[in-house]
Amino acid sequence: MTRAAPPADTIVAAATPPGRGGVAVVRVSGPLVPAMLPALLGAAPAARVAASPRLAMNASFRAAGGGVLDSGLALYFPAPHSYTGEDVLELHGHGGPVPVEALIRRALQLGARRALPGEFTQSAYLNGKL
Repeated sequence: MTRAAPPADTIVAAATPPGRGGVAVVRVSGPLVPAMLPALLGAAPAARVAASPRLAMNASFRAAGGGVLDSGLALYFPAPHSYTGEDVLELHGHGGPVPVEALIRRALQLGARRALPGEFTQSAYLNGKL
């Protein structure tokens, strides 16, 4: 069976179930992730995160004007060493719908689109990771 070419979009979604948990994960996957790092984390933290793939680092997640949306852990998984086979950024922030949606909206402002249900796994399959 031949696999279809993976989509070239950058996608974003909550990777944890909705609710009022203590920690929530927002995942961003696709080609725009490296360019999003400085906008989401600030230049110096983004450089540290990019230089230390797969290592959780404390970070403040930035709004368009530079203000802080939330803070938590940032993990960067460069392609092809990620679940999807693409560049992936995980933002582990405070749980609850408000901070999660704020992080998703920020990624949307930076060029991502909302992931469809199962789309991270579909990307993994199409990229030969499953």
